[in-house]
Amino acid sequence: MDQIAGIINSVRAEDRAVVQAVADLVTGGASREHILERAVAILKAARKHYTWLGIYLLEDDTLVLGPFIGRPTEHVRIPIGSGICGLAARTKETVNVEDVNADPRYLACSLETKSELVVPIMDGNTVLGEIDVDSDDLAAFKEDDEQLLKAAARLLAGVLSNK
Repeated sequence: MDQIAGIINSVRAEDRAVVQAVADLVTGGASREHILERAVAILKAARKHYTWLGIYLLEDDTLVLGPFIGRPTEHVRIPIGSGICGLAARTKETVNVEDVNADPRYLACSLETKSELVVPIMDGNTVLGEIDVDSDDLAAFKEDDEQLLKAAARLLAGVLSNK
């Protein structure tokens, strides 16, 4: 519980209720599928500028789209290293793209999308999946967005690693 409290306290005060809701979900004993679906809903509802939010799960060397909220996407399977999602999985680092139209690595999902933020879900040095967020606003994602999603990713790592 001290670890969860540390994760909750790692975000700004305004976001603690969101992280607490994800923590309650993770520790509530629900199925993995239910936890991921509800976590997507909680995180998407947390910010008006989140146009699309989904979780990709790593299967071998491919990211496979799990639950998401937003416009449909044709990118349901993304090889490691392909696009912004594949880059985040390959480098094991958060990737924040302020203008997707200026980044040749971007895999276009929607003409309306202007920026993307991808946060890996890690177990130690192993990528388990990632949280992917799109916005129809340029430079939409700030430090507080990254901290919120990193906190959620730390909580979800335990679910995906079955710990």
